[in-house]
Amino acid sequence: MKIAAGGILFLIAGCVSISAQQAGMQNEWDIHKTLDAIALHADRIAPFVDQIHPENWISAGAPEAYVAQAKTCRAEVRGVADAARTLSRNPEKLTGALELLFRIRGLETMLGSLGEGLRKYQNPPMADMLSSAVAENAANRDRLQQYVLELATQREQEFRVADEEAQRCRQSLSQQPSRNRTAPRQEKP
Repeated sequence: MKIAAGGILFLIAGCVSISAQQAGMQNEWDIHKTLDAIALHADRIAPFVDQIHPENWISAGAPEAYVAQAKTCRAEVRGVADAARTLSRNPEKLTGALELLFRIRGLETMLGSLGEGLRKYQNPPMADMLSSAVAENAANRDRLQQYVLELATQREQEFRVADEEAQRCRQSLSQQPSRNRTAPRQEKP
């Protein structure tokens, strides 16, 4: 009974996975291409971010927070590239996909703020270039975000099916007569 229930559960999970693919789930090839593009984009903007020197802005009245922000941006750009490559090896990992998406969003916010400092204290055309460079990744970020939503939906469906099957099995087992109750008691002489 347990083997049959396990087989049925496996079959149902496979069907859910296939239907999710057919319903619009990005295929593995597409998500690998998106993750590779995200990593390459981060690699391309890393040298650009390295050219931003907010420590020189302090004499012009810039807040010292820009220095820490630039350091964080440098680390996060490299972190996004590494996380995208790691996720590409196992794109079904929902936590990894969420982490990457959050890192990209956070990096975009920090780069926007750093870009404002760059515009005000160092080089306005360079700030425009930074904004353009960040915007280049928008389509990849959006595809990743859509993939995360699709992956989460797929996982929810799989868990729902597994839970329903487990409930059905529990109910079936609870309705079976107990071996202790079915055997007649024999009295001792």
